[in-house]
Amino acid sequence: MTAADAAFYLTADAFFKANQPAALTYDDVSLATLYSEILPREADTATSLSESLRLPIPIISSDMDTVTESRMAIAMALNGGLGLIHYNMPPKEQVKEVARVKRHIHGLIQDPITVAPTDTISDVLAMIEERKFTFSTFPVVTADRQLAGLLSSSVVKDRYRAKTVAEVMTPRAALVTEAEERVAQDPIAAADAFFNAHIGINKMLVVNARDQLRGLVTSSDVEKITSEAKARRKPARDAQFRLVVGAAVSPHRKPDGSLDRDAILEHIGNLAAEGIDAVALSSAHAHTVSLGELVRLVRNAFPELAIIAGNVTSGAGVEFLARAGASSIKIGQGPGSICTTRIVAGVGIPQLTALHLAAQSARKLGVRLIADGGITKSGDIVKALTLADAIILGGLLAGCREAPGEIMEIGGKLYKSYRGMGSLAAMKSGSAARYGHDKADTVRKLTAEGIEALKEVSGSVDDTLATLIGGVQSGMGYLGAATLEQLRARARYVRVSPAGQKEAAPHDVVEVSTRSN
Repeated sequence: MTAADAAFYLTADAFFKANQPAALTYDDVSLATLYSEILPREADTATSLSESLRLPIPIISSDMDTVTESRMAIAMALNGGLGLIHYNMPPKEQVKEVARVKRHIHGLIQDPITVAPTDTISDVLAMIEERKFTFSTFPVVTADRQLAGLLSSSVVKDRYRAKTVAEVMTPRAALVTEAEERVAQDPIAAADAFFNAHIGINKMLVVNARDQLRGLVTSSDVEKITSEAKARRKPARDAQFRLVVGAAVSPHRKPDGSLDRDAILEHIGNLAAEGIDAVALSSAHAHTVSLGELVRLVRNAFPELAIIAGNVTSGAGVEFLARAGASSIKIGQGPGSICTTRIVAGVGIPQLTALHLAAQSARKLGVRLIADGGITKSGDIVKALTLADAIILGGLLAGCREAPGEIMEIGGKLYKSYRGMGSLAAMKSGSAARYGHDKADTVRKLTAEGIEALKEVSGSVDDTLATLIGGVQSGMGYLGAATLEQLRARARYVRVSPAGQKEAAPHDVVEVSTRSN
């Protein structure tokens, strides 16, 4: 970069200082291209949200009830990101949603579903139906977890419903098992060797020295995990090879308005028992005594848990939440496409300036930042990641088939419902506390800070994320940044005029589709 370039393209601190007091967002800014020694496909997009939670891609799906439930969270984790399951549902149902993600496809299943020798096949069929299992082979254990046999799917049939498990199971003497100590260091490597040595067996039962069942590994899981290791983009998994998942937690309150500490800790304890990787403690205005109290409560009770807290738009807000115990902090008040906080309350700062203010405090305190809202294209993600560690998506994922929104047909096109968590409908379903209201408030008292809308049904999460991450890697290539850390260090900014914004998009042409059927 020449001296003239250096004087024109500014570092973040110099750029935002030069543009004071104006506050800027993504389309107001462009990034300077720099000398590069990497190809876009070589750019590493990995990031971390805490000391223990690392993601191959820096994208999180929003904890909105029309964006993230277990299906979305599974798709996000398989692509290397993180899904935050919303809390507009009963606490027990949210725990089940987390369990569906953690039990999806993983290596060593440490607590496999089992049956007892005295159960009948009728009992087993009823359990499968009630719990919506997609499998029907079960280890058989006694009351003290002693391995008694294996119940094969071939006998879990209606015609055998009157028989007991003991009558139709493969007995313990006929089973080949693996010792727990041989599996402890690397379950996948041990399982791979096991299945190579025992052709035809597709479940490895792990037992301890007392022949008690300690876990299970399936050959299909091993094949999928080993194939993932060869893929360019890896799924996000925990230390036990389970998919990672997060969940938003409601700030349960007593009738007098104080935090219901017991209810909050019980719920997070249930989530932790299922292996939750992060909890999001969110409020539209998080620089408050009540949110600080909530973060401290959870941090003291769960010292190792990744806590995502927000939302704030100032350095003081970041410092407040960081000192309370947050691992990552969400930045953004009002930038979302269905959020009306800035219109209703007259508050909020355009997103890129908010990120810069937050980043100055985050660097001092060593906490991570998450850009929440306002992302409409991959270029916005690149700009956000010059200041943040990760971004949250809502609208760009709401039309995907994995999102939970209701599908409807209008004028021959398919749409999904998409609503802000500050909309009246969402607040009446449970998110009112996020906006300073009580769920029991009447509609007259509730002041909406979001709208209900529609998103045209798009493709899969796989395709959407592949396109977005391709754009992010392209941006990193233009800046010569091999990692996100280098992207933040190398970024140089220039302000864009309205004419420049128009110039950046397709213009003065009639656009035609180049896709073939």
